[in-house]
Amino acid sequence: MEALLAQPRGFCAGVDRAIDIVERALALQGAPIYVRHEIVHNDHVVADLRGKGAVFVESLDDVPAGSTVIFSAHGVARSVRDEAQARGLKVFDATCPLVTKVHVEVSRMRREGRDVVMIGHAGHPEVQGTMGQADDGIHLVESVADVARLQVADPQQLGYVTQTTLSVDDCREIIAALRERFPGVAEPKKQDICYATQNRQDAVKFMAPQCDLVLVIGSPTSSNSNRLREVAQKMGCEAHLIGSAQELQPAWLVGRRRVGITAGASAPEVLVTELLARLRELGVNGVRQLPGVQEDTAFPLPKGLSAPAP
Repeated sequence: MEALLAQPRGFCAGVDRAIDIVERALALQGAPIYVRHEIVHNDHVVADLRGKGAVFVESLDDVPAGSTVIFSAHGVARSVRDEAQARGLKVFDATCPLVTKVHVEVSRMRREGRDVVMIGHAGHPEVQGTMGQADDGIHLVESVADVARLQVADPQQLGYVTQTTLSVDDCREIIAALRERFPGVAEPKKQDICYATQNRQDAVKFMAPQCDLVLVIGSPTSSNSNRLREVAQKMGCEAHLIGSAQELQPAWLVGRRRVGITAGASAPEVLVTELLARLRELGVNGVRQLPGVQEDTAFPLPKGLSAPAP
């Protein structure tokens, strides 16, 4: 049995930056450092940072006065920023710059007098943060059926943005439905689905036809990891999302010749290494990395954290 490794997989530039922000803040200021929401959606990463002194909270009410708080990579609503400022909290913003770009698009469209359609998943923190950039005039759409039901103030004054971690193919269908119903809908200057989401989905599309099983490493709350599993399944390959090697079920491997492995953008490579070790115990005798895009994107750190921590 052979294991194939998708390329690229695992951490993206936005996740690297967010984790680096927490670690540098801890090194410079000491524990505790408060983080609003999980810094990224990965249990391993969160547990590691918690062990170093990060305290994860869902509300700024849980952050003591005078403390430092970090906003997660998913971004926050304007009201959260306003609350932090009003309380005098020191803020480091770990919002992925590609999410910030979407926030800017929403604000621009609202200034132009347009209603905004947000294509995304209800309840996801990125969607909550993006929709929170406007006081009104923003509508969530999750499917083509939602487009058919959409009611807006002026169909001639409409724009759309998308969550950065959606399925590229599903999003394309929803955008096509929007264009058909609202031919004048304004588009983002660049597509909102991020490079890392696109690259990882393309890598699975390349890998899945060569496999009879695909394992995606990622947490169940990770949007981009769930989309990778769905992409493999739509290619006709059995696929499972697992948080770690401990969740691998040996029965999945019975009769398999090739097992494909990828990892969501918030999953560290150490989890891939541990999974490969477990697979070798269960009969995998060869590992081959597939060709793919080599990513070199990097994002700068916020002011005050750019110098190396002591």
